Amino acid sequence: MDDLWVFGYGSLMWRPGFPYLARKMARVRGYHRALCVYSHVHRGTPERPGLVLGLDRGGSCRGIAFRVAADHRDETIAYLRAREQVTSVYREVNLDAELDDGGSVTVLTYAVDRNHLQYAGRLERDAIIRLVAQGQGVSGANPDYVRATQAHLAELGIADAVLDWLAKEFAATAAD
Repeated sequence: MDDLWVFGYGSLMWRPGFPYLARKMARVRGYHRALCVYSHVHRGTPERPGLVLGLDRGGSCRGIAFRVAADHRDETIAYLRAREQVTSVYREVNLDAELDDGGSVTVLTYAVDRNHLQYAGRLERDAIIRLVAQGQGVSGANPDYVRATQAHLAELGIADAVLDWLAKEFAATAAD
């Protein structure tokens, strides 16, 4: 059995939750990072949904590829399914990833299912702020998720216009 590569583009980048052998910057093409998922569990509830990231069609996305030892493959996949597939809003997909060091690998990742009722699509800024502000789920407050994800992206040199704007909005709110 071969080692497993896992692609993280959101909280998985800074809180993978599984053992790995290597961590490399990578890019997948044909998908982009977007706040496009109504969170009903981790950062919201069905009655008061939050908003979390999904890997949506189009463009490209920089993130982190984690290399997992073959003997941890099955337990890592089971863990990821339990974490990412709580409401089946994500599809488990294998994509080609370009590593920043010039190599390429096939990665396991989770792309949003556009036919799922939790798919939010592209939202106006006022809706984004309202959803994030109200979101509170089993993994904590939605604004904390946005700030932490944006901060980790910035540390990696990855700019995300929506997360950058939103983190500033919530930083201003927290300072008031």
